[in-house]
Amino acid sequence: MGSLTTKDFEALSDAASFKSVLKSKLEPKKYAAILEGVHYETELLKLQAELVDLQQWVAKHKKRVCVVFEGRDAAGKGGAIRRFTEHLNPRSMRVVALTKPTEVERGQWYFRRYIKELPEPGELVFFDRSWYNRAVVEPVMGFCNDEQYKKYMVQVPEFEHMLYEDGVIIIKFWFSISKDEQLRRFNSRLANPLKQWKFSPVDKEGQKRWDLYTSYKEQMFSKTHTSFSPWIIIKTNNKKEARLESIRYVLSKFEYDRKGQSNTTILPDPNVVQRYHRMINQID
Repeated sequence: MGSLTTKDFEALSDAASFKSVLKSKLEPKKYAAILEGVHYETELLKLQAELVDLQQWVAKHKKRVCVVFEGRDAAGKGGAIRRFTEHLNPRSMRVVALTKPTEVERGQWYFRRYIKELPEPGELVFFDRSWYNRAVVEPVMGFCNDEQYKKYMVQVPEFEHMLYEDGVIIIKFWFSISKDEQLRRFNSRLANPLKQWKFSPVDKEGQKRWDLYTSYKEQMFSKTHTSFSPWIIIKTNNKKEARLESIRYVLSKFEYDRKGQSNTTILPDPNVVQRYHRMINQID
């Protein structure tokens, strides 16, 4: 094994010869990692081109599309949203990531602050966490009382059914992550000065209260997974795979113009993207 030289590059004539040189110079793991990275970037660009076509179709037909990203801390929600929105027109797309409610908002009907953020006709809106904060995070961390939680759980299906009847298209993602992988990502964030802002005391408590989190998560699924607003589980510890497959799922739900023109598969991998059901084996 050795390093690549200028002569190596000068001798290249096509992609096949480049691969051959890489394979001869690099360790198998490094070579495989490079190929995986190239494949990911290539697929991502193709799928992002499809998302541009989808956005134009949504704008043309005045559709209202709401994509909800939920999951444990460090599950990859924010990274997935960035890949979804990277090449979209900001004039008909928004990312919603609300901070904790104000004193006034705490006195209002819980859903009011989220209703204001729902998509207008022709718009795509991506929720980085959503009204489902009250289903899991708030009761686990003691940010709401038992009465508020119970009232919320009764109202969620009714709230989403009203949106469905009014024509709002809701896609609800749950990004799964194992406990060990979450801890690894937390430690990685703490070691990176550019990512330390992502780590909070709530994140630290998430590891300590893992089982309680799991209990509330399962209650959320059983009571809010409906035929008109199902939960879609993204079941993988691989961030890149989660991004590609979640994009594929969204694309597969619409019959937009030029669908499939990027020459990549639009159908998600069923081993990664799964509609929730009670017997599903989840990694988290």
